[in-house]
This record gives sequence, C-alpha cells and structure tokens, in this order.
Amino acid sequence: MHHNPFTTMRSLKLAEGCKGTQVYALNPPPGGGVGDKLLQHLQDHLRVNSIRSKSSRTYHQSSLLLPYGLPVTDLLEPQIDPSLRFPDLVEKMAEVYRRVAASTNLERSGAFLEQCAVFRGLSDPKLFRRSLRSSRQHAVDVHAKVVLSSWLRFERREDELIGTCSMDCCGRNLECPKASLVPGYDPVTVYDPCRCSGSNGVAECSTSDEAFAFAFEYDMSFCIGDEEVRCVRYKIASLSRPFEAMLYGGFRETKLGTISFTQNGVSVEGMRAAEVFSRTKRLDEFPPHVVLDLLKLANRFCCDELKSCCDTHLARLVSTLDEAMVLIEYGLEESAYLLVAACLQVFLRELPSSMHNPNVIKIFCSVEGRERLASLGHASFALYFFLSQIAMEDDMKSNTTVMILERLVECAVESWEKQLAYHQLGVVMLERKEYKDAQRAFNTAVEAGHLYSLVGVARSKFKRDHRYSAYKIINSLISDHKAATGWMHQERSLYCSGKEKLLDLDTATELDPTLTFPYKFRAVALVEENQFNAAISELNKVLGFKASPDCLEMRAWVSIGKEDYEGALKDIRALLTLEPNFMMFNGKIHGDHMVELLRPLAHQRNQADCWMQLFDHWSSVDDIGSLAVVHDMLAHDPGNSLLRFRQSLLLLRLNCQKAAMRSLRLARNHSKLKHERLVYEGWILYDTGHREEALAKAEESISIQRSFEVFFLKAYALADSTLDPKSSEYVIQLLEEALRCPSDALRKGQALNNLGSVYVDCDKLDLAADCYTNALNIKHTRAHQGLARVYHLKNQRKAAYDEMTKLIEKAQNNASAYEKRSEYCDREMAQSDLSLATELDPLRTYPYRYRAAVLMDDHKENEAIEELSKAISFKPDLQLLHLRAAFYDSMGEGASAIKDCEAALCIDPSHADTLDLYHKARETNATDQK
Repeated sequence: MHHNPFTTMRSLKLAEGCKGTQVYALNPPPGGGVGDKLLQHLQDHLRVNSIRSKSSRTYHQSSLLLPYGLPVTDLLEPQIDPSLRFPDLVEKMAEVYRRVAASTNLERSGAFLEQCAVFRGLSDPKLFRRSLRSSRQHAVDVHAKVVLSSWLRFERREDELIGTCSMDCCGRNLECPKASLVPGYDPVTVYDPCRCSGSNGVAECSTSDEAFAFAFEYDMSFCIGDEEVRCVRYKIASLSRPFEAMLYGGFRETKLGTISFTQNGVSVEGMRAAEVFSRTKRLDEFPPHVVLDLLKLANRFCCDELKSCCDTHLARLVSTLDEAMVLIEYGLEESAYLLVAACLQVFLRELPSSMHNPNVIKIFCSVEGRERLASLGHASFALYFFLSQIAMEDDMKSNTTVMILERLVECAVESWEKQLAYHQLGVVMLERKEYKDAQRAFNTAVEAGHLYSLVGVARSKFKRDHRYSAYKIINSLISDHKAATGWMHQERSLYCSGKEKLLDLDTATELDPTLTFPYKFRAVALVEENQFNAAISELNKVLGFKASPDCLEMRAWVSIGKEDYEGALKDIRALLTLEPNFMMFNGKIHGDHMVELLRPLAHQRNQADCWMQLFDHWSSVDDIGSLAVVHDMLAHDPGNSLLRFRQSLLLLRLNCQKAAMRSLRLARNHSKLKHERLVYEGWILYDTGHREEALAKAEESISIQRSFEVFFLKAYALADSTLDPKSSEYVIQLLEEALRCPSDALRKGQALNNLGSVYVDCDKLDLAADCYTNALNIKHTRAHQGLARVYHLKNQRKAAYDEMTKLIEKAQNNASAYEKRSEYCDREMAQSDLSLATELDPLRTYPYRYRAAVLMDDHKENEAIEELSKAISFKPDLQLLHLRAAFYDSMGEGASAIKDCEAALCIDPSHADTLDLYHKARETNATDQK
C-alpha cells in the first residue's frame, strides 16, 4: 500500500518573534463577606458528603477556588446523545447502504439524508459532511437544493468569516445559491464550477426574435380609473385561457374596444407591464413593485407563463435578510414557489444569527408558519432537521428549540425520521426537567424502532423517583441483546449501587472505552476516598486518547482539590480552547473566571517564557500542554493570527475538528495580510473537503508573496493522493521552497519530516535520513519514526527498533510509537508493544488487525473475529470491517461477509478492495443458495 507522507497531522508551528512581557494579577476581593459565605457553603458540602477536612487556610483558599466543593458521585450522570444510536451499528450502516444502492433518482437524496443522521452520532465529522454532499448532489427539487446547500455552507461556518456575505458563492454548483434555485436532477455537474460570473443562475424568461420583428397595432384598451392602457388583443389573449375567453369567447368584452378594469384590483403600472410582457416576454425593465403587481395579476387571471417569469425574476432579486423578510410574505400570499425558496435560502444562509430574528422565528417555528410553507412544498423534514441541529447547539432548553422540534415531529414520515425527531424532543424535554413530556417523546421514538431511546425512558422515570422501573427497562434491554453495548451497561449503572454499579461501569469501559462517564465516576469515587493521585491517573487514561472537555474539567477539579494549581490551570486553558464558553462546576462558573482565580497561584510567565515552554511541550509530544500554553499566549496577544493557526493545527492533531476550524477562522479574521488570509482560507477549504479550491487559494497567495506556509499548504494538498514520480518531485520542490522561506524551528522541523517521507517514497533513503536527522537537531521528536523507517528499509532492524525506543522515551503521548516499534521486532515483543498501544489508545485500529491476523494464521478463526469485533463495536472503521468481511468470507459465512462489506461501503462507497470482496461474496452466497 502506498505510503502517504502527509497522513500524520500537520503539527504545530511557532512564530519567530516574541511579544513583550505582560503579566496579569488578580486583586483579592475586598472584605471577607463573600469568602466567609463561600467558606460556610464549602464546609456544609464537605460535612454532608464526608469529604476530608482541611486546615482553615486551605478551607479559605478552596472556598474561592471550589465554591461548590468537590464533585460527588451521587450527582454524576452521563448525557444522553441526541443523535441516533443503535445496538448494532454495523447492521444499520449495511441497511442504509442497501437503501442508497436500491433507491431511484427521486429517492436517493433522502436515502443519503438518513445516512447523515446515522453518521451524525459518530466521531468523524467528515463522514457526515460527505453524506450531506451526496444528499445535495442527488437533490431534485429546488427546496431540497436550497436546504442542503445552505447546510453545507453552515458546516464550514462561513458566517464567522469577517468580510464575507451570506450569498457569496464558493465557486461550485454544489453550494452556489443561484444554482440551488434551478430545478431538476443533475448529479453529474454538481461539482463543476458554477456560472455565477457569467449569468445569474436562475434562468430569465427568454425573448423571442418575433417580439421585436414586427410593429404591433394596438386594437384595444384597458381602462383603469382615468388611465387607459393600449394593448394588442391577441397578445393579451395569449397570456391565459381566462383572457382568451374574455377577448375571443363571445362575451360582451369581445366586441368592446375599451374594457373597464377598474374593479379587478390591477394597477395601471401592472397592466402596462402586462402589455409589454405580452409582446416581449421580458420583465427586466420593471422595478420590483411592478413585478409584484404582475404576479398578482398572473394569479388572478391564471397566466402561468407570466407567473413563472415573475416568480423567477423576483427570486433573482433576493439577496439580503430585509429583502427576504418583505418578499416572503408576497411569495406565500401569491404561491410563488421560487420566490419563497429564494427567501428561505437567505434565512438559512444567515444562520445562526437569523435564528434570533423574531420574524424568522415566526415563519419557522409557529404552526401557522409551517403550514404556510408546507402549502408551497417548503416545509420538509430536511429543513427542520437542519434547524434543529442549530437550535440545540445554540440553546438546548429554549422555547425556540422546542417549537422547531415540534415542527420536525410534524414533518416526520419515515420511521427513521420519527425516531430522530421524537428522540431529540425527548432529550430537550429532559434537559428542561419536563420529565413526563420527555418520557412520552422517548416512548414514541422507541415505538418507531429506536431502542436507544429506552435510555431516555429509563432516565425520565428515574428523575421521577421510579428507580427500580428504570433499572428493569435497561436490564431487560441488556438481556434481549446477546452483544450488549457499552452504553447499555453505563446506563444500568445509574440504577444500581455498590459492586454491581462498579461492575457495570467496568463492563461499559471494556465494551466501549470511548465513553467518558465511567472514568469520571471512578475518579470521583477515588476522590471521595481521598485518593487524589489515583483519581488523576484514572482520568489520564481517557485523556491520553480523547481530548474530552468534561474529562478535562474533572481533572482540573480534582487538581484544585489536591492543590495542584498549575495542573488545574493547564487543563482549564486546554478546555477553553475546545469550548470557549464552557461553564464549570455543573454550569455554575465560567471557565475564564477560574483562569483568573488560578493565575496568581501558578507560575507567572512572559511571552518569551511561553515560547520556550511551548517548544518543550511540542518536543515531548504533549498536545494538551501545548494547547494550554497557546491559550495563555493568546490572552496576552488575542489578535495574533499565527498563534491561532498553530492552535488549529494542535486541535487537528487531537482530532478536535470543530474547535480547529474555529481557530482557523479566527486566524483568518485576525490576519492583516491578504496572502496570509488566503493561506488560512485554503486550509479551511482543504479541511472541509475542497482540495481544488484550497490549491487555488495557495496559487493566489503565491502570486502575492512567497511564504513558508503557502508552499507547505500546496505541498500538503498535492500529496493527498497517490503520487507518481513526477508529482513527488514537484512536492519535493515545494517543500524545499518552503524551507528557504523564513519560519521557526518547529515548523521547519515538520517540513523536514514531510520532505523525508517523500524521499523515502522515492527510494532516496540517504536524503531522507539527512532530513530526519536535521529535524531531530531542531528537536522535532517525531522524526525518530521516519529515521526508524529508513533504517528498516536498509535492513537495519535493530537500529530501527532503537530509534523508536528513543521516541517512546521522549514522547508523553506514545501509543503510536509503541505501535510503530512493533514492526521492528519479533512476534512476542510486537504483541507486547501492541497491547501497550491499545491500552494507551484503544482507538488505534492496527493493533486489533495485527492480533486478528496472527490468530487467523494460528487457525483460531473465532478468536480473530472476536478481536476485530471488539474494536468495531465502538469504532466501525473501514479497514476493520473489510478485514472481518475477508475473514468471514474465508470461513464460508457469506451473509456476515456481505453485511460487513455493505457497512464498509457505507463509509467509503468507492473502496476498491471492499467492492471486489463484496461482489465475490454476493456471487458465492447466491451460488450456495441455489
């Protein structure tokens, strides 16, 4: 398999200069009233929960830092995921794949939308975005195109980019606001460049040559008040059947030269415009209010062509929220489908800010508003699915969120739609402490087939003091499933106590190590036994592979309890990088306030000290520590775009893409130089799946100024594919250009590391070794791995093993190093290293695949399947599913092989090896059934 030198994350980059020293101090509060009150609160809390006593000095300090005391196990409970979850995710993914494959052109967009809902609950946002793009690609009607293209734009959060307009086009039909208003099924050209620069997208009514070829003789008039509008009788008659009947159907008006139109609600301007349109079929010379009059006339006299042209023309004019607010009322009143679509598009592309506009809320949230939209085909499940995600993210407990979810329920038709709508409504009602309504919604979701909603039913009962009833529900769920999931045992632990509770939590971690609640509960239980260091160690287990805000908060909480203020400050800074508005201590205190309280108790550093500390954290592969330092530096220099950029790279390394994109947008917004902004915009595009557009941004930036970052971006984007020798040479040239440009040591270390990887792929091992050695000389610790690979390719296996050992000794996060070292030793030592890698980071899939392959070699097929199934149950990875499908196929279990192939193809429908295996397994299975 081809080795991509750029698959490892782009790494941290440091700016060259250091800002001046600026130290902040916190003034102590005047008087002792507040402190005494907090002290009493803390003492009461400690007494009730039997937590260790402290000296009066420590009490006073803790009363400021822990006004609500230390966490207690009785108050802990896991959040219910608002997304769809399944006892057998692989089966569900296979089912969705089959639905997509069997769907017609008209059904395919909806099938991909269901896939979106399934992927929404997974950790990889790229899967969701890819399904959303596919849903938009196969959309047929204008409404679906408007909703899905707006949703795609929202996923990039372009609303946060300063200087951009909501109706700006990204350059592709996929998200073009004008292309979205063109009806019809056209999946082939959806990724092509749009025609914004050449046309207005929505086709204007054409003008025939005949319209100007003849001079028309006016042979009749319409009299409106004191005004007379001269017309050509047969041209007016051609507008509609009613006009034809009036003028040629034997009625009184047939013989009249002047017809009174005063009582028909048509303005003089409107009638004159109708006369012009009857001859020219054009509207572009009329102001909007006249076209609106024409629209009314068209509706009144059934002028279909005129109405369509008015609808199209007005839709082209909508570009601002104010315009949309005015025109949507006309559109709804006059049943103008395209005009309403254009107005909706503005509302959606202005999200999330438009969600706070009371007029927009009335249209989306009220029963009457939904019914008016539905009358024109503009109230869909997709629309309210999109709105519900924004509303829940903005404020889970708000009335707006409840109303949007109620409208979502009304739009739900298919079973999966009902499952999602009622489950989300249940989650919101539970948050609002409306437990009866929550239970009712969860029950309806269960009836629709969503078994995970039983968790909500049980929780609602538990909140109403029906603990045993809650226990029975989850216990029955576990009994009914041979392969119980981690979330089932996690939930049951809430309703039992003692050893049974701890056993359920341990089982939950064994089945799904990504669940954070069991780690938190065990840590708090240890705190209650005064075992603070053990509690920190428990939380370190999960934070070693998952940068979870709630676990960072818990570790900071415990650190304050053990008076490790430096450690607490580090975790809170990292936490605020992930979620800037995080409220700590059960939502009581803002994280920023805790930073202010802790800062005087921690070591004070100026900007130069921070740069040195950041260098040390980077060299020791301590990403959480690096995040904390960058957060500290940004507190002194919030407008530093280079720091924001480096922050985004760290977040990407930690697989925190949402936070990384926010940092990238801030970097772009704070940059004062156009060529820098273009680089950041390029990274935003690249990280959201727009590779070609990212390369275009890089080219534009190079045309302004050559810089390290732009050449690095271009090399990285180009290397994101299988490189032929010619392409590899070009990537080498780009990286060499980058290294010639000014940059800091850490960033150059990354470029040298990547350059070494390309040299390895080109079989230039000596040049690769030089790159890795130079990188190590400037403390780019990860270069040990590249150098080990060179030694291995030179058949120096012992040297390769020793090189990886050096990395293990230096790196704080070293799961990947253990994994890589396993390639350079015998089987027994490899098994040991891979066991350590899994213990440190259970999300790494290679160790499971290796162990499964060894078991298959030893003819232990069932054990091999079980090894893969362990990981698949909490991480349905493409490679794991493909390997298990191959194992099933070799064992003659065709149905299981087919199911795993379908689940894998749901993740990547173009994966060639899986497609080959899938076709083979289906043919074999069909033959066996004959």
